[in-house]
Amino acid sequence: MPLYKLADFDPNYRETFGGDDIIALDLYTEGGVKIGSIADVLVDADGRFRYLVIDTQYNSSNKRILLPIGLSRTDYNQRRVYVDGLSKEQVQSLPMYKDNMTVDYDYEEQVRKAYRPISSDLTYNRDTYNYQQDASLYNLNEQNHQTFKLYEERLIANKNRIKTGEVAVGKHIETETARVSVPIEKERVVIERVNPTDVGTAVNPSELQFQEGEVARIEIYEETPEIHKEAFVREEVRVRKVVDRDTVETQETIRREELDINTQGDLPRNQTDVTPNDRV
Repeated sequence: MPLYKLADFDPNYRETFGGDDIIALDLYTEGGVKIGSIADVLVDADGRFRYLVIDTQYNSSNKRILLPIGLSRTDYNQRRVYVDGLSKEQVQSLPMYKDNMTVDYDYEEQVRKAYRPISSDLTYNRDTYNYQQDASLYNLNEQNHQTFKLYEERLIANKNRIKTGEVAVGKHIETETARVSVPIEKERVVIERVNPTDVGTAVNPSELQFQEGEVARIEIYEETPEIHKEAFVREEVRVRKVVDRDTVETQETIRREELDINTQGDLPRNQTDVTPNDRV
């Protein structure tokens, strides 16, 4: 699990924590004895505080060590960090920390062994270890480090595409009776019997040739209508879709949790506004 110095992980960490800077604060026991100062902070890949780098001052000797974050309590009003029960023996048994060193699993195990209860008989595996196995050393949820989250509701605008209908375009056939006029001609024969102009004139019988049978033929014609149907393009229909755009506004009542602080007595209190990206 790689660890990073706070300024290397977040160069703007002071802005992240509302201007407060834990580095350079003095370290005291809960009894008020100064035992050193904060030189740096080590965080994991997720930005969670894991260790305070402490410059200790026991018996005029200086030694830089690591203090698991769960054993500390920060009071920005007094500009102090408090530690519960860091003994001289623990400081002596802790490995020295150097700025240019790599903090690996073996080094962390030396640090943890100095802080774990003597009665602890748990075994740890480097391949499966996680900080929750030493929750008392790394968690900030005990009495002095209780945390809770304030929630707020927000309106999130999304769009769903739903089918509101459909248009089917087809054809059907309508019939009607159409009328058209065609002029036609018919021939007919008119036979007229009229009085001859030379009636009463005698004719020489030797000059006459009396005949029997057909003496004349006239052909008679008439026109008949010829009707047929042809198809013509009457109209073209084009079918397409267009998109109409509109903005729909809606409103809902949203809720937000605000912090209420009730104190009794004349207690010092410091409230620091930080961004929701809580690193501790």
